[in-house]
Amino acid sequence: MPTRTVGEVMTGDVVRARRTTPFEELVRLLAHHRINGVPVLDEDDKVLGVVSGTDLLRARARRGGRDPARAVVAGDVMSTPAVTVHPEQTVPDAARLMERRGVERLPVVDEEDRLVGIATRRDLLRVFLRADGDIRRQVTEEVVVGVLGLPAEAVRVRVRDGVVTLDGRVELRSQVPEAVHAAWRLEGVVGVMNALTFRVDDCAPPAAAGRAEVA
Repeated sequence: MPTRTVGEVMTGDVVRARRTTPFEELVRLLAHHRINGVPVLDEDDKVLGVVSGTDLLRARARRGGRDPARAVVAGDVMSTPAVTVHPEQTVPDAARLMERRGVERLPVVDEEDRLVGIATRRDLLRVFLRADGDIRRQVTEEVVVGVLGLPAEAVRVRVRDGVVTLDGRVELRSQVPEAVHAAWRLEGVVGVMNALTFRVDDCAPPAAAGRAEVA
């Protein structure tokens, strides 16, 4: 199964703000569209930053009891620089970026940094919501048969909520991490539990042979 790209899952109709969008309008946009952040664009639709609900709460807290609606604009409260992705980037790469940077949404930009869409955590997670039965069949066909070269019944593959368990016996010890890594790469897999055993340890150093020669 080919890895899907951000461009395939992003939302093209993006709620956006300008640097001069007032605080009160930002609050209204988030509430009306039931979203937790908006990208802030310049006159050329290039992304300057992102305003989240957290940014708005921090702005209000900094001003104490004073009403910030008349004085604060998006340019004052946005988080910058914005964490962005390109449409051709893969969904797993975007998901890792989102997790690493602790953000809920990623503005999607073209080669000139102009906004073309938005990718939310929900958009990315949809890619991983595959039926357990589909994942089990793919692991059996592509990992057990394809990578390990074993009959399908040689390794028991169980999948629950995207977590794959591999249980069986392979020929070589080096095939165990190979199978685990191959399963991890499949879309929809969120974890791999290894219960594989092996017949031959091809990873052990040839210490015995060396001692025999010295003797």
